[in-house]
Amino acid sequence: MNDRLRISIPSGLSRRTFLGGALAGAGFAALAGCSTPLAAGLVAAPLAAGTLQYWNLFGGGDGVRQQQMLDGFQKAYPKVGLEATTWAWGNPYYTKLALATVGDKPPDVAVSHLTRMKTLVEAGLLTELKPADLARHGLSAEHFTPRVWEAGLVDGKVYSIPLDTHPQVMFYNTDICKKAGLLNKDGSLVSMDGEGAFADALERTQKVTGQFGATSPVNGFRVFATLYAQLGGKHIVDDGGTKVVIDKDRALKVFTYWRSLTVEKKLIAAIEYQASIATFATGASAFHFNGEWEITTFQTAKMPFSMTLWPNVFGGPYAVQADSHTFVLPKQQHDQAQLDKSLTFIKAMLDQSLTWSEGGHIPAWQPTLTSPGYANLTPQSNYAAAADGAIYDDPGWYSGSGSNFENIVGASMGAVEQGQLSPEAALAQMIPKLTVLANTPSPV
Repeated sequence: MNDRLRISIPSGLSRRTFLGGALAGAGFAALAGCSTPLAAGLVAAPLAAGTLQYWNLFGGGDGVRQQQMLDGFQKAYPKVGLEATTWAWGNPYYTKLALATVGDKPPDVAVSHLTRMKTLVEAGLLTELKPADLARHGLSAEHFTPRVWEAGLVDGKVYSIPLDTHPQVMFYNTDICKKAGLLNKDGSLVSMDGEGAFADALERTQKVTGQFGATSPVNGFRVFATLYAQLGGKHIVDDGGTKVVIDKDRALKVFTYWRSLTVEKKLIAAIEYQASIATFATGASAFHFNGEWEITTFQTAKMPFSMTLWPNVFGGPYAVQADSHTFVLPKQQHDQAQLDKSLTFIKAMLDQSLTWSEGGHIPAWQPTLTSPGYANLTPQSNYAAAADGAIYDDPGWYSGSGSNFENIVGASMGAVEQGQLSPEAALAQMIPKLTVLANTPSPV
């Protein structure tokens, strides 16, 4: 089966008109979920000279919003041909992007997670973006959230332009929280910062639901990374992923604390991903811990909910696990006209960041982030401050969104929160597995 959707839009023909006929003829059905692989068998039309090629990995709600943004680009630049290709999310996408670039047939512009981008840079697969070119298109550093811009630099150089920050957040059922006495007069949630306040809120809402205070997907990498950072943990691996440097005492405290809430007190149900969502959506828990991209799921369920920052459980400087989508230019022989066309496309997409933000992502584009339109977009703007405390995966060829690094750490956290391993045993399982990867040369 073909694992991509490839659309070629001739100059002067709108993407909406083209898609309307093409998708109807192919019998294409939209797939739900941010990380759902997108598959289709559409045949690519021959590319006209000067067509801009764009690769991405956006399915589900993100794919729908991206479609609106691509329509906006075509409306603003009707004479520019555009071929947009959506590949299967995760490792398949990055493998295809790397192979295409090595084979000298990359797209002009591609999407990359920030945590994956640095591996592409180390492999020599991305074009450095010069300050003068960025400034000419209004894409200099001052137009972006400082944290995401700085996190994307490689040896002080720019290889990516950030679109968003997508952090771990806390969803909450407003009806249940109101019954539990956890809402302020304006309807916002009372503070749950601190170990005591956090556990107290879970206990109070559990009395209302009769089942759980919260649900969380069982692969708990995001929870672990958040709590570890809030305890002051700096790195899990270091030196480009070649050394495992996890602070064992902090890691054990995270495991022990989370186990007390999931196994001992049974306040949090750490269960399979879709089951954790369904349990919250049906009112069997008051809180749900996940990435903000699940906002569309709960809007579709028409349940009474809102969203807020993940609590600062351990009271240190605020930190929360996150990643960012960025635009990159795979390495090829760029002439000035081609480079300018690519940067014009990126700027046009960033100018539509409010549309992108509707899906939950925090805009990295400051003109949108500071706009009245975004301030009035709720509950999305409730957790905008998470972008300033974003904690990204440590760099390494095996690290980044959907990576072996996240799977190994998440599996150990999952074993703890389901009572399968003690904190000590989980740590003893995790470190050797990370060490094997740390000692393995990058295949890229």
